[in-house]
Amino acid sequence: MTGEQLSVLAERLKTAKRVTILTGAGVSAASGVPTFRGSGGLWRQFRAEDLATPEAFARDPVLVWEWYAWRRELIAGCQPNRAHEVIADWSKTFARCTVVTQNVDDLHVRAGTANLIRVHGSLWELSCWRGCGAPPWRDESVPLRPLPPSCPACGGPARPGVVWFGESLPPEAVDAAVRACDCDVFLTVGTSAIVYPAAGLVHDAKRRGAFTAELNLEPTPASGVVDVAIHGPADRLLANIAERLTP
Repeated sequence: MTGEQLSVLAERLKTAKRVTILTGAGVSAASGVPTFRGSGGLWRQFRAEDLATPEAFARDPVLVWEWYAWRRELIAGCQPNRAHEVIADWSKTFARCTVVTQNVDDLHVRAGTANLIRVHGSLWELSCWRGCGAPPWRDESVPLRPLPPSCPACGGPARPGVVWFGESLPPEAVDAAVRACDCDVFLTVGTSAIVYPAAGLVHDAKRRGAFTAELNLEPTPASGVVDVAIHGPADRLLANIAERLTP
């Protein structure tokens, strides 16, 4: 059945001009990027939900930055996998392709993905905790020192350039993602489909008439909504589809 579904999806992609791809943690799994949520995501005695909040940073910015510095060092040793490579290639070959990612590891960036929307920000970008007005900046130093790093404009503490629990997503990123739902094919790849508003995009795309497909290791709440749900590792499934698209 999976082979038949892959063929159906490949045929849809062959005639598509507007493609939108929503990606989650499953896209980076084959690169060795650890999962930082759930029972297996404990760091010391803390969960991500205990550290990725404005309240946690206000209480102990050094502790929060130690966790982010540890994540940065782990991810610095990871490389884009075949899933990232296929998506990067599609982002440049379809007439219009938008990639919306919930990941903050920037492996899509390193793979050369075009027209990328990072709705949750980036581990490699920083912003001023005080909100002094300085624009966010990029710092790929590993290890990152001192902790916490300082804002180059006001000298105050800097925070990671990611969206924390309890914070709103950047409006411009959300608006761009919603506009991208106006497409011929909408793929959700490696995402649990439970974190909103990103999880609602596939529903929006389907309402607009897009052919919708899920590629994920396990079934999700979106599996019963999409036109095709294919389960397996993202890197293997995307590589298979890419082969079917090769003349």
